[in-house]
Amino acid sequence: MSIASSIPHTFTRERRQPWLRSVPAPSSPVEALAQPSAQAPTTTPAITVPAVVAAPRVPTCHGTFVEYANLDHGASTPALASVVAAVDKATQTYSSVHRGQGWTSQVSSHYYEAARDEVARFVGARESDEVVFTRNTTDSFNLLARSLPRRTQVIVFASEHHATLLPWEARKTTRLPVPLTHKDAEALLTEALKRATSSSTLVVLSGASNVTGEYWPIERLAAIARKRGARVALDAAQLAGHRRIDLDTLGVDYVAFSGHKIYAPYGAGVLVGRADWLDAAPPYLAGGGATAAVGPLSTTWQTGPARHEGGSPNVLGAVAVAAACAAIRENRGAVEEHEARLATRLVDGLRAIDGVETFSIFGDDADRAPVVAFTVEDVESSLVSAALSAEYGIGVRDGKFCAHLLVDALLADEEAHVTTAVRVSAGLATTTEHVDRLLAAVATLASQGPGVEYHQVEGRGWVPVDDQRETLVDLPW
Repeated sequence: MSIASSIPHTFTRERRQPWLRSVPAPSSPVEALAQPSAQAPTTTPAITVPAVVAAPRVPTCHGTFVEYANLDHGASTPALASVVAAVDKATQTYSSVHRGQGWTSQVSSHYYEAARDEVARFVGARESDEVVFTRNTTDSFNLLARSLPRRTQVIVFASEHHATLLPWEARKTTRLPVPLTHKDAEALLTEALKRATSSSTLVVLSGASNVTGEYWPIERLAAIARKRGARVALDAAQLAGHRRIDLDTLGVDYVAFSGHKIYAPYGAGVLVGRADWLDAAPPYLAGGGATAAVGPLSTTWQTGPARHEGGSPNVLGAVAVAAACAAIRENRGAVEEHEARLATRLVDGLRAIDGVETFSIFGDDADRAPVVAFTVEDVESSLVSAALSAEYGIGVRDGKFCAHLLVDALLADEEAHVTTAVRVSAGLATTTEHVDRLLAAVATLASQGPGVEYHQVEGRGWVPVDDQRETLVDLPW
């Protein structure tokens, strides 16, 4: 069952002359930064946010080294310093979890269960909710998909990340088109729920778009779902690091997010939510730890989180997630203030650059995380990201961001058959200087094009023709 309508987006574009490769390019990132920015720099008062590990100095194709400007938080965040310290401490007594009476095993088991409690506190879990540790958000939603009652119908917007778009059984899934406004999203969901015929329905929502950073009206959509007796699963991968989550306040039944999106890049994620569907489902990973008893002809499985955490768990990953949750929860106000300033600076600065087009789902005034998707006229998105890296030491992402249907809808009216975009996503590792460096670099790319000549190398994409940077670095072991 599906609602197969397509809603076009309309965007305006200011025209300018195409850039020419013959225009002299700045000889170094320092000269580039000396050029006028699209937005006059302002002084931002210092606020205290949780510290991340120190940014490395990276080489440019000009033979210089600059501090890495991390504007790719939407893909993976660096580790918080407190997370690294917590993992280092847990490593000293690392041992098997729930599988031994030795002192280190007991300590590791205590850390692991305490991490579960911290995650529950972070998302405002109800007393009866289960906290299951997984590998990441994708893993969490695949676990939930395996746990749905047999005839459950799933309703999901086409704007979702593939992690929340794809795990569900196709013939039982309704995909709603990309909405144009919050009210449009509410109307689409209301109509879909009216058409639902199953007694068991799950509505899957994103807290924030991983492409545009816009926040979704979760409370309003969840209220519509509850009125029709449906459950709600929230993809908080792009929300958890930016805004507070409370399951009861939001009115959702399940929430999933990844450690590597909240400054805990140690290979762990979580699924938190109601126990009944999870306890009734077959174990996600059949094996040790998931079993209560094994006989010659039968197996009795655990209930609770252990049912789906077969094998030796990633205790260090769980500790990392808990440490990140604690740091963000305790400094939530400072985090939100820092990111609000970055978001304003990014959005206003990019929109002011001639030849740059920014994109949104709900309109330019929609509330968002410090994330912006944009294109540069006449410059391929992959070349933009390569030039930002090679010439300016800036990390961004280009492509369709594992949200192909959304990007296709956003770019549907673009001229010159543009099919991909650039995404900048800021966070705790981002400074005002990083944002200003990006704006100056994009302004230069939009007016003059890349500063050096590029060619495409298989497996690497666009690379400066005379790139003198080392292509390999020493391995960490």
